[in-house]
Amino acid sequence: MGHISLSCRQKKIAEIVRQEGPITGEHIASQLNVTRAALRSDLAILVMSGILDARPKVGYYFTGKNTLGMLLEEISGICVRDIQSVPVVINHDKSAYDAIVIMFLEDVGTVFITSEEGLLAGVVSRKDLLKVAMNTNTDLHALPIVMVMTPLIKLITVTPDDSVAVAARRLIDNEIDCMPVVKCVEDRPHAFEVVGRITKTNFTRLLVELAEGKGGNYHS
Repeated sequence: MGHISLSCRQKKIAEIVRQEGPITGEHIASQLNVTRAALRSDLAILVMSGILDARPKVGYYFTGKNTLGMLLEEISGICVRDIQSVPVVINHDKSAYDAIVIMFLEDVGTVFITSEEGLLAGVVSRKDLLKVAMNTNTDLHALPIVMVMTPLIKLITVTPDDSVAVAARRLIDNEIDCMPVVKCVEDRPHAFEVVGRITKTNFTRLLVELAEGKGGNYHS
C-alpha cells in the first residue's frame, strides 16, 4: 500500500486508541463528540494502513506503530517547496555594508548574492560579516560583497522538489543554518535561479505544526 496521509481526526483517533486501547468505536466517538457512523471510514483507513486493528467484542487496539512512525510517514510526503521561505538577495556589485543593512532590515541571518543575470553567485552569513566588521582597518562601505561571500562552487543547495528529509540531512551534515532553494537554468547545468531559502526555523515550524495536527496543510 502506498503512503496514506492521515487527517487530523484520524491522528486523534490513533492517539486515543494508543493511550486507551482496546477501546470500542462508540467510546472513541464519544470522546470526539461525533456519531459512531461518522467514524466508520476513518477507522477503516486506520485499520487498512496497519496503525490499528480490531477484534469482535473487544474493540480497536494499537498495533505498535508509534507516533514517531506516523510523524515520519507524514514528513516523507512533504517537499521543500511546502515549507521554504522567501529568499533575501542583493546584487553582486553591492558592498559589505549594504549586506549588513539588508540583513538587519529583513531580520535574516543569510543573504544570497546574485549576478548581473539575476542568478545565484554566492551567499554571505552573519558570521562572514562579523569577521570583516571586527577588522578595524576595513571600510565596509568600500568592501565589495563578492570579497566576503562564499562562492557558488562551495554552496550546498536544494531544489523545490527535494523532500524535507533530504534538506534537513544536508543542513545537519554540512553544519549550516540556511540553504538556497534553486532551479537549474535550462541548458546551463551550473547556473541557478534562487527561488527560496530553507533554514532551521522552517523545520522547527514544520515539526510544531505537525505536532498540532496541521500536517494536512502540506498535502492540499
